[in-house]
Amino acid sequence: MRRRELKTAGIGGLDLYAQAWLPENHVRAVVVVAHGLGEHSGRYAGLAEALVGSGHAVYALDHRGHGRSPGARANIERFEYLVSDFGAFAGRAARQHPETPVFTLGHSMGGAVAFASALRLQNTLRGLVLSAPALGTDEAAPKGRKLLARVLSSIAPNSGVWRIEASRISRDPAIVQAYASDPLVHHGPIPARTAVELLDAMQGFLAQAPRLRLPTLVLHGTADSLVPVGATRPVYQALDAQKRTVKYYEGLFHEVFNEPERAQVLEDLQQWLARV
Repeated sequence: MRRRELKTAGIGGLDLYAQAWLPENHVRAVVVVAHGLGEHSGRYAGLAEALVGSGHAVYALDHRGHGRSPGARANIERFEYLVSDFGAFAGRAARQHPETPVFTLGHSMGGAVAFASALRLQNTLRGLVLSAPALGTDEAAPKGRKLLARVLSSIAPNSGVWRIEASRISRDPAIVQAYASDPLVHHGPIPARTAVELLDAMQGFLAQAPRLRLPTLVLHGTADSLVPVGATRPVYQALDAQKRTVKYYEGLFHEVFNEPERAQVLEDLQQWLARV
């Protein structure tokens, strides 16, 4: 396996950090990864290694404000910027491997980014993979917190509104510890601007879902408390029934690729990629 570090142009002239994991020989398909809120592309090295082993080239960028990319920490500025950045990066990856099928894979916030991007790239992508995608809002979330986020987004966009608890990402203590000690992970509260931009984007996904014509694989743990299944199921059900494959993993937390049962999740992903 060969690993490359890259720079990719983002909206507003930002030089975003990216990396690629490449097979030594023939590339059977390209998988372009969009990571979740507060994390970075390096956390997908294990997934990349598994995919490279079956002949896939894997590309991933650090979103603006994340990992090694510039910007106020975890402040995405505008959701549209993420979608444009990711779409351009996916196009660059595709050009590196002409005549090769291209898939996009997004986790959590990255699932929302990959979903929105896929709607624009349907004629160039082979398929879409969504891991616990942030496609719907949790109606049980306190309305007062959402209102506060909206106010702060306008007057103090970097002000924090809530935190991601490390213990909720995985049932594997080693994964939780690695996440909690990772200096490239944003451990502070999520900026109000990011929260509002995501909330607003999620409002439109249910209406947009029927427009998606791509084969789509959804992977979601039933014990996910960060992106509850109940919040996203209506969007899954609105996808084309002939094109969607939805796999629920009983008792798994948010990061299904980092759970003790990750081997089964990876096998399901590999099998789907092979037959699409």
